[in-house]
Amino acid sequence: MIARFLVALLALLALGGAARAQELTLREVLQSSATHAPQILEAMARQRQADARLLTAEGQFDLVFNAEATARPLGYYNGSTAEVSAYRPLQNNGGQVYGGYRKSIGDFASYEGKSITNELGEIKAGVLFSLLRDRVIDERRGRRELAGFDIELAELDRDLVAIGVQRRAIEAYQLWVAAGLRVKIYREIFELARERQSSIERQIVLGARPSILGTENQQNIVRRQALLVRAEQDLQLQANALSLFLRDGLGQPVVPSPDRLPPRQVDNVTPRLVDQSSAIAARPDLQALLTRIEQTGIRARLAENELKPRLDVRVEASKDFGDGSPVRRPTEGILGLRFSVPLEQRAAKGRIAEVAAEQDALSLRLRLLEDQIGVEIANLRTQVTGAEKLAGLATAEAALARKMAEAERRRFSLGASDFLVVNLREEALADATIREIDANYRHAASQAELVAALADREQLGL
Repeated sequence: MIARFLVALLALLALGGAARAQELTLREVLQSSATHAPQILEAMARQRQADARLLTAEGQFDLVFNAEATARPLGYYNGSTAEVSAYRPLQNNGGQVYGGYRKSIGDFASYEGKSITNELGEIKAGVLFSLLRDRVIDERRGRRELAGFDIELAELDRDLVAIGVQRRAIEAYQLWVAAGLRVKIYREIFELARERQSSIERQIVLGARPSILGTENQQNIVRRQALLVRAEQDLQLQANALSLFLRDGLGQPVVPSPDRLPPRQVDNVTPRLVDQSSAIAARPDLQALLTRIEQTGIRARLAENELKPRLDVRVEASKDFGDGSPVRRPTEGILGLRFSVPLEQRAAKGRIAEVAAEQDALSLRLRLLEDQIGVEIANLRTQVTGAEKLAGLATAEAALARKMAEAERRRFSLGASDFLVVNLREEALADATIREIDANYRHAASQAELVAALADREQLGL
């Protein structure tokens, strides 16, 4: 007894879960699309490429190790040397810090005195600072900054792609729902015509109706069936299109079945009331353009850096250890300067002019993009308002058409109306309902367009 009860309970739970899973929601489609859409995954791969480029740029500041050895197997002198050294570029200056160890053995010529070390070798350490050129920025730091902005651009490109994909997912879902509602209304009027056929045939047998009326209704059945078949074909096409966004756990497309259709077209997303300037600033395409302008600023600083003369200072200390010449035992300190300047500087001036022109072009493009986004949002708000009013009128018209059709069918069943008027009322009902479906779709679609234009990531499932 208990076993039967448990089996029945599990069956009810399974049926309840299946019933809840029947209706396909937009949220389910958006979650699937955000997780498995190939375009979004491709944009994420490009973002990882940008991360890798930044790692490459940071590798220019890696510690570098060198080892070198020389020997003289032939000749009068048999002196040999071995040296290991390492250097690391500075993070906040164009110079570097370095250090090393050197050891020599054997005999050397008098003019090679710098190669000779004491018995335990020589240790040295030093630092090189850039005082003019490369002090504020140099090629290494410039490439690193540009790579950091490339990551921002990749993230913004990912957002832009994701917003576009989610907008198309909403559109595909809404078209699928609208196609399902069209099938529903065409099936309704087809079933009405079929049910009427049996009534007409009985009345023909009783002599209450002419036999031609049965033929006329059969013609009406065939015509309505053709409309139903075309609507079902369109529903299948929209389901196939929706499968590009609705995917399983492995990312494979899932074609939704008609039994998962919702009963009505609803406003799946609702645009929020936000300030116009805030809405414009939230757009990824605008932020990407601002990031590119910042990148040109870095390139301008690099070009201006090349105009400066080079003045580097080097500070080095070294010391020999062990037996050997006493003149090499004290710690030795070295201070060095290096100065150079390009006399014509045409390369640097050309790059500065090129970057300045690019900055002007990007600034003009930014102004145009801000204007375009503002107009786009204003137009979409107008479309949403107008589509909402038209949807309300279409709903009212469809409700009146349904009342007229139902009343005319009752009159026909009582013999107070003829077949032509009933058919006209049902056709008017179908046309009004189709217009209602189309109006509701346009309203929902305009809302989705506005949500995408406002870059509302939460409502887009991002």
